[in-house]
Amino acid sequence: QVQLEESGGGLVQSGDSLRLSCAASGLSTYTMGWFRQAPGKERELVAGISRSGVYTYYADSVKGRFTISRDNTKNTVYLQMNSLKPEDTAVYYCAATQVPWSNWSRNRAAYNYWGQGTQVTVSS
Repeated sequence: QVQLEESGGGLVQSGDSLRLSCAASGLSTYTMGWFRQAPGKERELVAGISRSGVYTYYADSVKGRFTISRDNTKNTVYLQMNSLKPEDTAVYYCAATQVPWSNWSRNRAAYNYWGQGTQVTVSS
C-alpha cells in the first residue's frame, strides 16, 4: 500500500502560480493523477501521467496553464499551476494506481490510493 503526501497548496491571487507536490515511497511504479474538488461539485481529474512520464492528460479547463510531471528518482509527482483563476479554487488530491496508463486512467474509479488533499484558493 502506498501513502501519498501532498504539499504546496495555499492562498494566491488570480494570475499567480503554485506548484503542488505528491511524494510516496515506490511512486515510480504507479500511474498518477491530480484531481480537484470544489464545494458542491464532483471530484474531477485535472491531470494524469503514466509511470514513465511519456503519457500525460489534461482537462480542457487547465490545458496550457497546468503541467504535470514526475521525478521517479525522488518518488515525487508535481503539478505546476500557472495563470491561476478563481475557478481553480478547490481541494486538490493526488491519486495513484498500479494499472498502466490508458483511457480508463481518466476515471476516478481507476485510482485506489489517495492523498489527504491540499487546499488551493485563488482570489480575484
